[in-house]
Amino acid sequence: MPIIVCENNIFVLETSNTHYVLGIDAAGCNRHIYWGKKCDVRDYVIDYNKDENSHNTALDEIAQEYTPFGSTMYRGSALKATFADGCRETDLKYVGYEKTDNTLVLHFADTHYPLAVTLHYRLAEGLDIITRWTTVQNTGKEAISFEKLFSAELTLPSKKPYTFKNTNGGWAGEFLETNTTVEGGTAVFESRGGVSGHNQVPSFIAYQNADETAGDVYFASLAYSGNFKVSASRDLYNTTRVLLGLNDFDFAYLLKAGESFSTPKVFCGNTQSFGEMSRQMNRFALEYVLPKPYNKTPLPVLYNSWEATYFDVNSENQCALAERAAEMGVELFVMDDGWFGARKDDRAGLGDWFVNREKFPNGLTELIEKVNSLGMDFGLWVEPEMVNPDSDLFRAHPDWTYHYPHRTAHELRNQLVLNMTRQEVQDYIFGLLDALLTENNIKYFKWDMNRALSETGARNLEEPKMLWYLHTKAVYDIVDKLKQKHPDVTIESCCSGGGRADLGALEHFDMVWTSDNTDGIDRMTIQKGYSLLHPTKAMRAWVTDIEGINKPCSLDFRFAVAMQGALGIGGNLTKYSEADLEICKKNIALYKQIRELVQFGDLYRILDIEKDEVLLNQYVNVQKTESVAFLLANGTRFYKKRMPVCFDGLDDNKRYTLTVQNQTYEKSGAYLKNVGIPLHIRGVDYNEIIRIKEVRAQ
Repeated sequence: MPIIVCENNIFVLETSNTHYVLGIDAAGCNRHIYWGKKCDVRDYVIDYNKDENSHNTALDEIAQEYTPFGSTMYRGSALKATFADGCRETDLKYVGYEKTDNTLVLHFADTHYPLAVTLHYRLAEGLDIITRWTTVQNTGKEAISFEKLFSAELTLPSKKPYTFKNTNGGWAGEFLETNTTVEGGTAVFESRGGVSGHNQVPSFIAYQNADETAGDVYFASLAYSGNFKVSASRDLYNTTRVLLGLNDFDFAYLLKAGESFSTPKVFCGNTQSFGEMSRQMNRFALEYVLPKPYNKTPLPVLYNSWEATYFDVNSENQCALAERAAEMGVELFVMDDGWFGARKDDRAGLGDWFVNREKFPNGLTELIEKVNSLGMDFGLWVEPEMVNPDSDLFRAHPDWTYHYPHRTAHELRNQLVLNMTRQEVQDYIFGLLDALLTENNIKYFKWDMNRALSETGARNLEEPKMLWYLHTKAVYDIVDKLKQKHPDVTIESCCSGGGRADLGALEHFDMVWTSDNTDGIDRMTIQKGYSLLHPTKAMRAWVTDIEGINKPCSLDFRFAVAMQGALGIGGNLTKYSEADLEICKKNIALYKQIRELVQFGDLYRILDIEKDEVLLNQYVNVQKTESVAFLLANGTRFYKKRMPVCFDGLDDNKRYTLTVQNQTYEKSGAYLKNVGIPLHIRGVDYNEIIRIKEVRAQ
């Protein structure tokens, strides 16, 4: 995958199947030339044009890699800065480039002011995905203030309108897909509450006539867990551009003399279907995003005690749950909220990360030793960014929260947000979590965040509007520091469900909590939306006692949904019958057999629960020798569900055996893909897990 430098300062980034082409024009400005299927590199040129009139300028028409604000540029810009003398225009000119086998770096500088801007591009071996980010540096002696600093600008090749796939959800309804065709004007997807959010996601998928198996698809995902903005526009020239990065809502960044700042990364690509997009992004995340060394290690089967005991935790009831969990085959036992401070409900104790001695007179040692003796690792729930007003921490340091002296602090969920931009707050949080890990055999933290930011006063900052970015950076820094000191610990990102389930979180956390909604029916839709751009392995999915409001589903059905990610159990095991426990034991044993297929395999979304009333997801290993398919339906209609069910991702020329609906078949990969197996799918609770294995010659 070479980076080709052509004549006239044209650069070609060659991925497995595509070219991404940019260049420098005669005026020294950055230009975007092309993105799509490979062409002869000798044919790429920079197009020049003139002003249409005094209202529609050449600068507005040209495609750029990164547009600064100013001059006669009136469309959206990627960067807007104010210099010390009040000038708010930036004029960037090309300085030079550097390249290695997989990285291109382009250097620019303002023609008058001490601002250097560097555009970074990195290729991924064997994939059509490019990583982009931007670095700004203050080379002068006075501060530069930024009010807009996006990570990347992307121009799409077709002059026809694109449809943009994003989400429009909420708490307990994350990753619900929307499709918005942008014929003119601007569509904005964003978050403003301090996290990447439950509503929309920091990414875009732009397509024309595409589906799971065909069609031109362009996509990008921002690796950032704070306020983001994705702005997609189509202008009078029928050019579609997308800006994505840090949200310019209430944003500023003060770059002092000699300092530099690098934006969050953007992972972007072009594929020929939604399915191929997801498979490439899954492979990319496993190799390049997820933290090492556990990126290639299967996640364990987890049990979480929340639904069983809520805040009423103690050594006795947790040990009883641990015994049942171990009998079922659980590998990681996690105690949730209620173990610390004066914690009896959600009104007190947050911030006091000390073991409650009334509940645990001997500390956590007794419980952890019991869990370990049962063959399981031990994990713990924490919510480090928050504080209850009723806590020792708040009474000692009321100034440690975001606040304004003459404004009422809103206690969402009875809690306030700690000012994570203060070093003493970061040190306090790290110190207590580090002590827990040092003094106890804890292998896992579930890091939660249960409210958005408000009263965003941070008087410790010279530029208070930097708090949005600095808060997120502080979370990343503490997590990285903990994992550096305790390399055998894994940490899960949770934010009232999927409020921080982005690829930025997954550069630091090992897994994400996808949604607080564990309803088996709803999760089919939530998990599909997640799977579009996020890695299967990192998606925690629980089997709980939430059977669905007015749409009940069996324990087996709930397992069949949750086993399509990193399996967890969250029900009240003390109320499970012996038959229920046997169902759990059976499914956990099966999951351990197929876990690597699910967590590391290629996903083929064959039937969609929304469109087809039937869900069929298939996971195939790299060698195409083994596969597992999940076939589910709940309440099929009109007697229409006798149909040939096809499978995908297999080798056309290999033969496979599979058993479905109590009948065993031996067929070629081509037959399974093109003809399929005739099945009768009916009922309110249909679920089947189908193992497909290559038949090897004797």
